Amino acid sequence: MSVRIHQLSKQIGMENKDLIDLLRNRGYEVKSASSTIDNISAESIAEEFDKNIKAETSSNTELLNEEAKSKKSVKEDSSPIMPNGVIVKSSNDIKKERELKEKKPINLDIIKPKSETKIPDPVKFPGSPSIPPITKTEVSRDLSNKLDANNGSKVVGLDESLSSSKVIHAKPPIVVRDFALQLGLKPFKLISELMEMGIFASMNQTIEESIAIDLAKRHGFSLEIHHRGEASVDKPVKIEKPKLDEDDPKLLKPRAPVCCILGHVDHGKTTLLDAIRKTNLVESEAGGITQHIGAYQIRHNQNTITFVDTPGHAAFSKMRSRGTNVTDIAILVIAADDGFKPQTEEVLKLAKAANNSIIVAINKIDAKGANVDKVKQEMQEKGIAPEDWGGETVCVEVSALNDTNINDLLDMVLLQAEMLELKSNPSANTAGTIIEAQIEQGRGAVASVIVEKGTLKRGDTLISGESFCRVKSMMDTQGNTINEAGPSTAVKILGWSEVPYSGSPFSKEKDERTAKRFTESLKSKRKLNESKQDLEEKANEGGASVADLFAAIENQQKKCLKLVVKSDVFGSLEALVEGLKLIDSDKVDIDIISQGVGNVSKSDVILASTGGASIIGFNVRLDNGVQSLAKHDDIQIIQNSIIYELLDQAEELMVSMLEAELVEKKSGSAEVRQVFAISKGRYVAGSMVTEGVIHRSGKAKLVRKGKVVLEGPIETLRRFKDDVKEVRAGYECGINIKGGNQYEEGDILECFQIEKKKPKLF
Repeated sequence: MSVRIHQLSKQIGMENKDLIDLLRNRGYEVKSASSTIDNISAESIAEEFDKNIKAETSSNTELLNEEAKSKKSVKEDSSPIMPNGVIVKSSNDIKKERELKEKKPINLDIIKPKSETKIPDPVKFPGSPSIPPITKTEVSRDLSNKLDANNGSKVVGLDESLSSSKVIHAKPPIVVRDFALQLGLKPFKLISELMEMGIFASMNQTIEESIAIDLAKRHGFSLEIHHRGEASVDKPVKIEKPKLDEDDPKLLKPRAPVCCILGHVDHGKTTLLDAIRKTNLVESEAGGITQHIGAYQIRHNQNTITFVDTPGHAAFSKMRSRGTNVTDIAILVIAADDGFKPQTEEVLKLAKAANNSIIVAINKIDAKGANVDKVKQEMQEKGIAPEDWGGETVCVEVSALNDTNINDLLDMVLLQAEMLELKSNPSANTAGTIIEAQIEQGRGAVASVIVEKGTLKRGDTLISGESFCRVKSMMDTQGNTINEAGPSTAVKILGWSEVPYSGSPFSKEKDERTAKRFTESLKSKRKLNESKQDLEEKANEGGASVADLFAAIENQQKKCLKLVVKSDVFGSLEALVEGLKLIDSDKVDIDIISQGVGNVSKSDVILASTGGASIIGFNVRLDNGVQSLAKHDDIQIIQNSIIYELLDQAEELMVSMLEAELVEKKSGSAEVRQVFAISKGRYVAGSMVTEGVIHRSGKAKLVRKGKVVLEGPIETLRRFKDDVKEVRAGYECGINIKGGNQYEEGDILECFQIEKKKPKLF
């Protein structure tokens, strides 16, 4: 039996990361909070922490008893008893200190004699009493004595090195995590030092000011503690309101995990999501494959999980890459009957590059030929060994078709999310990522987004690249209209000025006028840069070299397919254009003269007619009148709802521009046995067909002693006195090649036919 790190950390009240560092220092090989250690070691660590707490409780109890006794004795004796070394200051002493303070400013906040006011005790474990703190009066008495002894020249009570050390500032209460960052330490390191001092405190607990001063001193810092209401001695300083740190840990709140489902095409990603959502999404996608990025949210065990479904086909590499950049957990789907495929390795690299936590879902475990062990062996070879094979990767065996172990998969997603401690600031300036964008009939430009921080509200103004938006309406993943969306929420936004780029970030702007001005300035800068580049290219064009002339001639001879490309959404448009550019042929080029989102319009047909182009439309319809106009202008329009079939059709268009290849196909051969004169100057070769068939419509080569003497179409083919269409092997015939009149016995006539073959692009 073994115990997971996150379970042990909860038991002893320590953060996951701190416990992992502690175990590593003690020689345990642990990588994450899901790693395990044996029961004996876990019990030993738990007992160790329990003993430390009890020891601290015992020592503090004794100190409290002694303090109580001393207080009791004071009450019995009316005369005050002062501790050894205490000097009671007169008014003159205090006046001298003030004069010294005015001459040489020294921050005496920590040494000013005040009443016996105690600094707040650090938070301890439940049941353990506080250690009696060092009062400010005791510190001031000690330092005042030494000031007097040195005529006020310097504070001898502090190290000599502090005069040249760095000064750090703090305001009570002093939290362990924040103070560690000020000292340049990891919180666990500071916690270890506190444990050595007999103080048990977690990262979010506070420590006494005197202890903080001592710790700062150890690390070469001079700590100045500023209490609320204290002003500078020299002159009043105007305190500016500090800017709100949006990433302040105090402002962060837990958020839902964002997961992406990745894997090879047809390995069951969408079926798995369908099983999770309890809807039938597969049938809504053409060809049974997902071609858009969709974001969906579900509830499991009173927790929200956001899923980003990414296509698996090769044409959607960029879309998959964007999917992994906005997610926390990547669910890698591998079919048990197919194993790792090239796209599986590709998305695995993307997930690792995006630093996603990876969960492997071995799907189709009930399919014929399923081999789970083979998949796990391949996982080990790819560096993501499963937990039950001694690795660190969570692996769940599922059947999306039969809803097998779907709840177990969701449980592991929530466990990973808990260990990742996902948090965001819902009060921060709203920002997120565009997942997909498109033009919808009656709605205009819309975009599906994931909010990463802040709270998006109806009426907010957003900016994404050269597009801006005043949020007219928001819809959740179920199509319901909502008024606000917090971190990790997926929503569809209406009101964009134009279709934003998929995968681009968006942020909130203060008003629509500012957003419009900003986006217009971006457009102006882009157009200006493009104009400069064109001018530079023209200026750099010199005299054409011989190589340039030959290249120009070759380009003129080379065919070019010009295209107007339309798609329903931006992500699919990008994938389609990228796929067309990857068709690399040395015979036909592709020139995309226009690309856009939306239905095929009359203006697209007019543009195609002017540029001599064809129109390719992915998952779009034709506007009214487009079909008749295209027929009139002889413009070819290709439509399809499956992207890789559309790419194949584009290749067919390219092939149709090439001339058919002529190929010689040998049909038979004959041997000349005797030469006959049929008229003056005309001869016929009396031959025996030795192979195949001699066709009247074919051509023949006259071969003599291995050399071709004559080649041409067959002019005469006779059996006896009759003209025939063909003569087969084993029969005699008379053959005459056009232009041939000198035959010799023993010549070979090789007959062939010319066939047209479909040209190839590559």
